[in-house]
Amino acid sequence: MKITLTGAHRTGKTTLTEKLQEALPEYEVRDEAFYELEETGFAFSEIPSPEEYLILLEHSIEQITAAENENIIFDRCPLDMLAYILATDDFESINIKTLYGRVKDAMSETDLLVFVPVEVPDRIGCPSSELPELRQKVNEILNDWVWDFNTNAIEVSGSPSVRRDQIIRIIKQY
Repeated sequence: MKITLTGAHRTGKTTLTEKLQEALPEYEVRDEAFYELEETGFAFSEIPSPEEYLILLEHSIEQITAAENENIIFDRCPLDMLAYILATDDFESINIKTLYGRVKDAMSETDLLVFVPVEVPDRIGCPSSELPELRQKVNEILNDWVWDFNTNAIEVSGSPSVRRDQIIRIIKQY
């Protein structure tokens, strides 16, 4: 099963991925595109530009479309990068419609889309140095879009263990 996690920064996706990996050792875990590209020497700006988000988007699409393992968990997905591009308000030169279609095609290759939203009250918090306004904007975009990108989409909430268990219940239904 190909599982993708989506959500703004500082919502607990990586912690959830770690919990899933413990519970599902037969699954491969792919780090988010940002970390994979950083490992290859790519240096991102402190606050990524729309162009850098495009690079992340392309890598994230490639992660999904090139994945041969059927049991894989992606810590982030192309949908996240598209939401960040839209949330930057600086995308005039970018064709969002075309990107939307490409992301939708890539996401059709996944089996489960897990939305990890900003919870109220905020379970993790976001200090001002980590762009809480951008985080909230991305969360709102994802909340509007997530259901359009995979018919098997779920929203999780609660502690990391509770979130993990919500996903495991869905996996057992397959």
